[in-house]
Amino acid sequence: MAQSFTNLIYHLVFSTKNRQPLINAATKPRLYEYIGGILRNKGGIAIEIGGMDDHIHILAKLRPDESLSDILRDLKANSSGWMHKVFPALKEFSWQNGYGAFTVSASQIENVRRYIADQEKHHAKFGFRDEFIKLLQINQIEFDEKYLQI
Repeated sequence: MAQSFTNLIYHLVFSTKNRQPLINAATKPRLYEYIGGILRNKGGIAIEIGGMDDHIHILAKLRPDESLSDILRDLKANSSGWMHKVFPALKEFSWQNGYGAFTVSASQIENVRRYIADQEKHHAKFGFRDEFIKLLQINQIEFDEKYLQI
């Protein structure tokens, strides 16, 4: 085959350090826009970005020539630095060390998009820990709860 064809779509999830509720109504839209810009600069496409005051969900299409870990490192480092610069009162802002990354088939994009858009409604019933554990289980990822720092 002379060409390569990919459709690498990920549902990315990570929280603020120590789950501090530092993403508020004033910072949220600007942070999401900035993260979308980071993805564009890396050749990716932000399909949906949403979350709560202590965590974020990103549905994104990524390029095959960029490693997932490099993308997440850049997303977290650059957005954290940007938050400090634009919102100096949030000097405590940083992201947790780890993340969840789940592949999404093209047929499920709209379902995941709605799930991300409905975070506030969803979290009226479930906390972040329960949500994250359910994502791990649905994606058949083995884990030991004692190592979850959420």
